[in-house]
Amino acid sequence: MLIAEDLLLLAYDDETGKSVIDGTRLEYGLAGALLLELSVLGKVSVAGPGEAVKRDRLVVRDTTPAGDDVLDHALAELADDEGKKPKNVIGSLRKGLRDRLLNRLAGRGLLRQESGTVLGIFPTTRWPAADASHEAAVRQRLQDVLVTGLAPDPRTAALVSLLLAVDGLRKVVPSEDRRAVKRRAQEIADGDWAADAVKKAVQEVQAAVTGAILAATAAGAAGSS
Repeated sequence: MLIAEDLLLLAYDDETGKSVIDGTRLEYGLAGALLLELSVLGKVSVAGPGEAVKRDRLVVRDTTPAGDDVLDHALAELADDEGKKPKNVIGSLRKGLRDRLLNRLAGRGLLRQESGTVLGIFPTTRWPAADASHEAAVRQRLQDVLVTGLAPDPRTAALVSLLLAVDGLRKVVPSEDRRAVKRRAQEIADGDWAADAVKKAVQEVQAAVTGAILAATAAGAAGSS
């Protein structure tokens, strides 16, 4: 399972099949998750000082296929975008990504696709859980790390960082003390759970997701005025 797929399962309510995270935030978060996963795999990173690519820009380290069609498609796109700022590649990575992942999860029997209409006119699709066992395990790990205080593994730490970026913590991790959960999540995002190169990528992904969301919100506001 990809980190992006875990994020998507967490985002959709098991009963209603609707996303509990704002759609724009979720789509940019999914794209950020692909960038982060490729970074963890050593495929891409953020350039440091003294490299051919300008510092803090995207570097493709290894173009060998990762063995996953979604990751390999993203890697091919990023190979053409080397040298760009991470926030400038997330917009293109997100195109069609949510639907592609939803259909893949449905194909694996984790989600169920339900088509219908709103007001008998407008078509709509919902994605309730078909098998929530994997999602339940992910939720339990998040609860253990963010509420109980256990140490996170790198994958859980990456997921926490993404949930923080898309403002999804309060929807995904129920707690009577939301501030404490957010503080803990920030500690994890800033912590030493990964190599420096991956940590830098996490920071860039968070900044890129936040920046892309703000830009999309501003563009929407300008278009409606």
